[in-house]
Amino acid sequence: MTRIHWGSSEQVPVERVSVTDKARALIDRLREQHGELMFHQSGGCCDGSAPMCFAKGDFLIGSRDLCLGEVHGCRFYMAADQFEYYRNTHITIDVTEGRGSSFSLEIPLGLRFMAISRVFTEDELSRVRPVEGGASG
Repeated sequence: MTRIHWGSSEQVPVERVSVTDKARALIDRLREQHGELMFHQSGGCCDGSAPMCFAKGDFLIGSRDLCLGEVHGCRFYMAADQFEYYRNTHITIDVTEGRGSSFSLEIPLGLRFMAISRVFTEDELSRVRPVEGGASG
């Protein structure tokens, strides 16, 4: 685990996003079919604010998108305006059965990714990893 130095004591950074084992297995399956992957979660159309999985380069990351980190080797982006609602939460990516109405790669398999969020504790907030600009990151 990577450690960073903040102040006089060494603290482990808190990630903003993680995946369940079930989501990790689906990412592996999709990676075999489509190569390198990425995620984007917007507050827009289709499946609303569901995380969507794309082959890297198949979704254009804009200057207002933010990278919240990586999940199982895939960069995870979110629209800046959506991030304002999620800034104090940890997101866990999971999988459920059912067809969503998005262009996400898992939809034809009868599965869909979903985001489960919880509010960070005060301690976690003091150590949460900062976000990066999307188009430059």
